[in-house]
Amino acid sequence: MSSSTTAVAVQYRLQEWAAQIRECQNRPAGMSVIDWCATHGITKANYYYRLRRVRQACLENLPPEASAQQIVPVNTCLLQQETQDGSGIQQGLSVSVNGFSIHVTESTPMPLLAAVLKVVRDAQ
Repeated sequence: MSSSTTAVAVQYRLQEWAAQIRECQNRPAGMSVIDWCATHGITKANYYYRLRRVRQACLENLPPEASAQQIVPVNTCLLQQETQDGSGIQQGLSVSVNGFSIHVTESTPMPLLAAVLKVVRDAQ
């Protein structure tokens, strides 16, 4: 198989996975990721692998931009959010910037947060 054929196959697979991820994220309220995966014949680990690969592909294809973003301090009383799967309250902060949504918790590794903020800063 030629490299262009391989690239097309990878793109097609990523598009299929992205559609699955959108479908899972729009699952009925109260349905967990595990339940959605079982219904669609994939494992939870496989779902998160696909999610990671799709996100990675999106980040790799972002055009660079020179605009600077600033980190804004947030009052701690604003840092409670209920988790999407209804399993309880998870301390953290959700931020939407340039069309990206980021949820940060106390356990978010600082190097990861720095890398994500750099990507968001550089995104158009």
